[in-house]
Amino acid sequence: MQLVSKGLEHDQSFRTTMSSKVFRKLSEFINAYCGIKMPPEKKILLESRLNKRLRHLNMKSYEEYCDFLFSETGKRQELIHMIDVVTTNKTDFFREAMHFDFIRDHIFPQYKETKINKISIWSAGCSTGEEVYTTCMVLEELREYWPGIDYSVTGSDICSQVLEKAALAVYPEERTMIIPLAIKRKYFLKSKSTTDKTVRIIPELRGKTNFIRLNFMDESFDLPNNFDIIFCRNVLIYFDNRTQENVIKKLCAKLKIGGFLFIGHSESLTNMDLPLIQVKPTVFRKI
Repeated sequence: MQLVSKGLEHDQSFRTTMSSKVFRKLSEFINAYCGIKMPPEKKILLESRLNKRLRHLNMKSYEEYCDFLFSETGKRQELIHMIDVVTTNKTDFFREAMHFDFIRDHIFPQYKETKINKISIWSAGCSTGEEVYTTCMVLEELREYWPGIDYSVTGSDICSQVLEKAALAVYPEERTMIIPLAIKRKYFLKSKSTTDKTVRIIPELRGKTNFIRLNFMDESFDLPNNFDIIFCRNVLIYFDNRTQENVIKKLCAKLKIGGFLFIGHSESLTNMDLPLIQVKPTVFRKI
């Protein structure tokens, strides 16, 4: 989950600017609601992201939009759209592949040796689902060596639009170029259209997944407490240190003893009071 500064839309027929007062009110709300830091240098970015909502609602100013957003009607009708607009997700298939190698080389052999026959995984901040389906493909390949193993993968995100895309599991074919051809042929269906260059995850993999809307700022998460693996990669970098620690503590509460947490390569849990030991630079195990 990240704020995107590239490709900002500018409608030449609609010109308005956001006052510092409105920016401060919105940025403080965004930080409190979903944990995203919004420093003053993000003001132009926020204007650009919310411009489409002003036009959609036929509003003339950010002040008018702000008043509506914080009204009872606005909280019910507009809040989810505002969050969808200001948060955009970047992800890829087999991103940070060393984590999937770790599952294959370390976690899977341990589970096979101890005859644990079910693996439960949570992709926290799953975006459009590439991480979820990559995990499914990796586990399907491992099932060839242990047919008795079963698994499920839950994906969560605060953005409802990306969750809809994740559940649909349709991707531009160019997004799958990184995937080995043999894997792609097994787990993707190609569109029959000559103009629609898309592929879709096969039903067997889609049936192993579940997608839910979840806000990391919620006091607790309505999820089981027995995940074997949790991915929370490239999410923490958008939170301040205190929020990072609070989020990881809530994730740890959902991780079983001995379970594994994967974080992004640019993230760190240094100086956090957590029930985790580090086993690799971005791999932690609950104790």
